[in-house]
Amino acid sequence: METRSITAEIPMAPRMSEDPAELVPELGEVSAALFKVTGNGSVPRATISLVQLRAGQIAGSTYLTVLHTGFLRTAGESEERIASVTSWQDSPYFTSAERAALALVEAVLQPSADGERVSDELYAQVAECYEPRALATLMFAIGQVNFFTAVALIAKPVPGRSFSEPWK
Repeated sequence: METRSITAEIPMAPRMSEDPAELVPELGEVSAALFKVTGNGSVPRATISLVQLRAGQIAGSTYLTVLHTGFLRTAGESEERIASVTSWQDSPYFTSAERAALALVEAVLQPSADGERVSDELYAQVAECYEPRALATLMFAIGQVNFFTAVALIAKPVPGRSFSEPWK
């Protein structure tokens, strides 16, 4: 496998030239359902976006990181909160519920030396912050971003373009 020099220019074109949603139009129903689930109001939209930003960072997806940073800015989140998502553990800008959500997404997305990724202790801490419906919604929000992480890493849409036009 050929590796790219760290100083090489990154192409500003998607790897996949056609929009996967146009190739598989059934994706629209799935995507709409996922957005409806995560937008059911049981978890603040800001928390969902923070979790999805952290997931994009963990996955190493510039597209998802830029996308969710933009969503947070549009929603009026402060630059301090957005910038400190990557170091949330020692940042003073997050509530205990947001910290629990960020810990959960990290546990799900990162291998654990101890075996089980989401320990009973972590689950209990998250469950203290979220009612059952909200916890289920948070779980689906993590699943939603994982669903789109595969698209972002494989098809490589162009970062910074409109959510509906990363393929042009």
